[in-house]
Amino acid sequence: MELNLDIVKEALSGTAAAFRCVTEYQPAGGPGDKLFPPTYEGGKYATESRMIDGRQVDCVLLDSVQSQANRMELALLEAYRSGQVKLPVLITRFDQAVLLKRFSVSSLEAPHRIADALFRDSLLQGVIFRKSEKGRVLDHAEVRNATALFGLCPTALLFGLWDSTGPRGGLGAKFQRAIVSEIIGYDAVPGVKTSSRIDPAQIMLGAGPLLARKASNDSTPSWTLDDDAGGKKLGNDGKPSKANHGNVTPGITQGGYTISKAVQTTVLSLTTLRRLRFPLNGKPDSDPAVDAAARTVLATLGLAAGALARTDADLRSRCQLFAQQVPVWELLDRPGETPRKYQLSAEAAVSLLQAAIDEAVQAGLPWEGEIVLTPSDDLVELVRRSQELAAATDGGED
Repeated sequence: MELNLDIVKEALSGTAAAFRCVTEYQPAGGPGDKLFPPTYEGGKYATESRMIDGRQVDCVLLDSVQSQANRMELALLEAYRSGQVKLPVLITRFDQAVLLKRFSVSSLEAPHRIADALFRDSLLQGVIFRKSEKGRVLDHAEVRNATALFGLCPTALLFGLWDSTGPRGGLGAKFQRAIVSEIIGYDAVPGVKTSSRIDPAQIMLGAGPLLARKASNDSTPSWTLDDDAGGKKLGNDGKPSKANHGNVTPGITQGGYTISKAVQTTVLSLTTLRRLRFPLNGKPDSDPAVDAAARTVLATLGLAAGALARTDADLRSRCQLFAQQVPVWELLDRPGETPRKYQLSAEAAVSLLQAAIDEAVQAGLPWEGEIVLTPSDDLVELVRRSQELAAATDGGED
């Protein structure tokens, strides 16, 4: 059955716990093809044993909750940019002439969403954003009064928010995630990876040593073979490989996994959404009909994000997955009963979301468009210096 707006409304008005979508994948190269999960501190993979269907299964994390949230937000951003849906989006543009690289950051990309420091230190019509009328929303937002935040950054209510960098520090506004998703590899078996390189110029080890050039310019590399023009040996030993020249000896190290299958689990908590209240016009209490309209938008926003993100499972280099079935959303309603199942394509999910938005606006709820900020002079200078340092070094400093 196709999921429609009436079903979402009924689920929210009742006692249903959540919508859940579980999708199985195989590597794009087919069963047995090696996948490379994300690495964490020390180059380690996130592995663990989980109890699944009564047995202990060796698992590897292929995409974390945080990474999945980022992918869903970027999918919503793409739908917004292509004109498929109207969303409130906060944007600060770093397009100043003094910058080496120009870019923009939206509330669908910033790590802390509307509470991110990049927005905090930018200006809205000449006023620091957090001191502007719109920015002060974060000072008062809470579960019982999420109206203004809903109109400025609804994804903060869906993916979670903690305004820990604002004036109240750790006591700042906090909203838990209403949608959680991750991708796990089952029956994970560690493998190895090989490395080698053949230099087309056939530069030999004995052709060095390479010396760090004392004074380089636009017409010379950063190293030299001339003792008079050079200083210390490049990389302490002066090997041509320290300047990425010469062959790389073939080597074998631990790397990658084969798995029996990958499983993506996405859960949209209706219980979390029911806790949110949306009073209008400064009233202390909310109207149940308005609450229902806002929650419906957030639910369809989550469904759209989940559906859109499932159209692209190319997670990183050598980690592309292919779904083994059409995604199905289950409604977890009454304990002991078989969950009702629904299909929802990406196109249908976007249509549901836009219909819910239209009804919410008619109910009097705020729904901003694109709000453009200007980074403060201090923030621009901080970015400029950072770009110059990155250009002069490997960019690895904190």
